[in-house]
Amino acid sequence: MTNNHIDYIEFKAHDLEKIKAFYNQVFGWEFTDYGPTYTSFAKSGIYGGFETTQEPIINGALIVLYHSNLQAVQGEVEKAGGSITKAIFSFPGGSRFHFKDPSGNELAVWSDK
Repeated sequence: MTNNHIDYIEFKAHDLEKIKAFYNQVFGWEFTDYGPTYTSFAKSGIYGGFETTQEPIINGALIVLYHSNLQAVQGEVEKAGGSITKAIFSFPGGSRFHFKDPSGNELAVWSDK
C-alpha cells in the first residue's frame, strides 16, 4: 500500500445478495462478507466494497485513498480547505475518515495502522 494512492472504491447497494449475484455472474467478481451490511469485492482490477443503504442512491461511489497516518493527513485536508464529514472511526481491518474537497466531492482515507 502506498500513501496518497487510490486504494479502494466503495459503492452503496439496496440488496447485497442481488448485487453480489449480478457482479459475479456478469464480471466474475468474488466477494467476502463483513457482517450483514457490507461485502468487499476482488478480481475487479481494484479492490472495493458494497455497503447497504435504504436511502436513494444518487452518487453511489466513494473513492478511498490510503495513508499510514490518518491524523496527519486529516490535518492536511483541513489546512488545505477540505471539510471532515465523518471523523476517524474504526472498522474491521483499520480506521478511516471521510472528507469533502473544496468542490464538494466526498472521499475517504483509510489506514491499517
